[in-house]
Amino acid sequence: MPVDGGLGLQEAVTPVMHDIIAFHNLLLWIITAITLFVLALLIIIVVRFNRRANPTPSKTTHNTLLEVAWTVLPVMILVVIAIPSFRLLYKEIVVPEADLTVKAVGYQWYWGYEYPDNGDISLISNMVEDADLEPGQPRLFAADEAMVVPVDTTVRVIVTAADVIHAFAVPQFGVKVDAIPGRLNETWFRAEKTGMYYGQCSELCGTRHAFMPINVRVVTQEEFEQWTEQQQADAGSGGNIKVAEVAGAETR
Repeated sequence: MPVDGGLGLQEAVTPVMHDIIAFHNLLLWIITAITLFVLALLIIIVVRFNRRANPTPSKTTHNTLLEVAWTVLPVMILVVIAIPSFRLLYKEIVVPEADLTVKAVGYQWYWGYEYPDNGDISLISNMVEDADLEPGQPRLFAADEAMVVPVDTTVRVIVTAADVIHAFAVPQFGVKVDAIPGRLNETWFRAEKTGMYYGQCSELCGTRHAFMPINVRVVTQEEFEQWTEQQQADAGSGGNIKVAEVAGAETR
């Protein structure tokens, strides 16, 4: 999650986010070099070609070498940018064979998570209000339920919405995809470290848009199996029905 005094992008915990940061750093070097080059040209022009230093200006209208250079060099720069860009886009868009599928549904103004591969587990996730925050829970980021996934597992996330357009985004995963009513979008991630990771709805969706946090808890495979067993047991005893009723009451 963001931290006070933070500089740069958040720590990457997926292969896609590692590539995003590498591409970002490459662009930073290219942009810096171009900016310094243009600045140097401006300084040279100001110093050498002002009225005092150069009272008789050149009337040159064409320079073949210069014209070829300022056409070819930008093209080469764009090619250098395009190759890793296309490779990264392909990696983000093409979902590899998944070990786990989770469906994320955006509602006004909370998230629902479904696990079709694990006994149809269904969760409703609301933001924890300020008065209910526990020590260590970040304000506006903490939710009462988290999407739980195992570490080192390819997770396919199917994203949709039930009312208006939302967006499912977790910065440390390099994941951001629109949740559109009546349409299924998909993305994927493979978390490399256990822990709690935070995101938020990233599409204006109404008055409580800023209060739709996304919590993803990455656990070991053993912990995930225990969690799924517990969720299935709770579902059998009506636990999830109660959660859904509470969420419905809050939205009303």
